[in-house]
Amino acid sequence: MQIRIIFLSLLLLILAAGCFAQSAGLRNLRVAKGNTLVSDSLPKVKLKFGKDFKYAGGQTFILYGIARAEQHFYVDADKDGRISRFYWVQFEGYLPENTHKYNYSGSQKIVTIDGLEFFADAWRRKYIPEEIRPGGDRGNAVELLKSKGYTFKSDEFIMQRLVHLTDASNRNELMVIYQEFLPAGTTAADLEPGGKDAAKWPQVSEDLLARARQNMKIEK
Repeated sequence: MQIRIIFLSLLLLILAAGCFAQSAGLRNLRVAKGNTLVSDSLPKVKLKFGKDFKYAGGQTFILYGIARAEQHFYVDADKDGRISRFYWVQFEGYLPENTHKYNYSGSQKIVTIDGLEFFADAWRRKYIPEEIRPGGDRGNAVELLKSKGYTFKSDEFIMQRLVHLTDASNRNELMVIYQEFLPAGTTAADLEPGGKDAAKWPQVSEDLLARARQNMKIEK
């Protein structure tokens, strides 16, 4: 069993190294201007975030060898860089070498924000570093925020994911994740089915979506 774990770990590291080599030299195609993120294509929009959110940086990389991903982050953090909530914006598209398509048929709901249609899903989670896949979008996100001097106020969080398919091919998407860290004494497990606050989750998730929408405006 131990040999198998070591082999799988080495394989993941090799794959991550390959993606890093592919990503070298890639540049961001979107531009942050203060609290506004400007995208000229796929889709052509301006994303404007609330005054409490500061631009924390962006990066572009090849995701798992099959897609181009461009990430940008707007954070609400204290003077010590501890993030209480943030927006993670990701423009992603499959590479020409494959025929993959995005499929969100299992999404919980569809919402329209300033004229754009999004698949909307919410989760409650605990941040466990060992479970983050090397070379993945979340792993890259965490590393970028760390490199900018940011930390998280808690390991427990709730998140709202919004995904807009940018064209009829279903091969390109705009993903916005709004994430809030739970206060001390509150856990994601409390909100899971069977947890002591499970009955509160429908209202908690509705309020989360409302706050995600409140602090983000979209202009075409």
